[in-house]
Amino acid sequence: MKKSMIIVAGGSGTRMGAEIPKQFIELNGKPILMHTLQNLHDMDTTMQLILVLPASQFSVWDELKKKHGFLLGHELAAGGATRFLSVKNGLAKVKDSDVVGVHDGVRPFPSKATVDACFAKASSTGAAVPTIPIVQSLRKLNHGISQAIDRNEYCAVQTPQCFQVSVLKKAFDSAVHTDYSDDATVVEATGQFIHLIEGNLENIKITTPIDLELAQLISTRRTQSN
Repeated sequence: MKKSMIIVAGGSGTRMGAEIPKQFIELNGKPILMHTLQNLHDMDTTMQLILVLPASQFSVWDELKKKHGFLLGHELAAGGATRFLSVKNGLAKVKDSDVVGVHDGVRPFPSKATVDACFAKASSTGAAVPTIPIVQSLRKLNHGISQAIDRNEYCAVQTPQCFQVSVLKKAFDSAVHTDYSDDATVVEATGQFIHLIEGNLENIKITTPIDLELAQLISTRRTQSN
């Protein structure tokens, strides 16, 4: 199975309260995005990595690579005005792959078991996404009135979301708008069933200062165990 991974990193530092885009914030000595790319590369050194960044950040990324001596091979694609357009630009650079994953650049800790299972399920079924159970109680808001709902009927979705390349390209080519919340939703709109696989709890998306503190703990623990 030939694999590609599109890593989407178009975020800002707004919710982090940072002056630089969150993907460039340092985590234990190097930018979050480098942790993400290195982790994915280490899982499969033959996997094509496609990094989607705003074109205005290309030069910043080049300087960061020089500063940290980051030599890991990857291709760059320019981000679009929406996530949909960013992924579509990344998808155009996929080469000779059977299955493609789409991953958040600020999720540096997907496990190999999660990524391997997601690719395998997508290869056999067309589409697969990792999820984890919701442990908090949930209430639904409707015009200011709240109602308890059964959390067992819901799950939290992670990335990478993986698809047969032909399935994802068909979905993006036939999409009627560009404001989908994630890539599985684009694919689901074509009638494709989305299979769920077990995610991993460490696979957090770093968007707030608390997330960054947790990520530092995870990163330190991983370094100490190696």
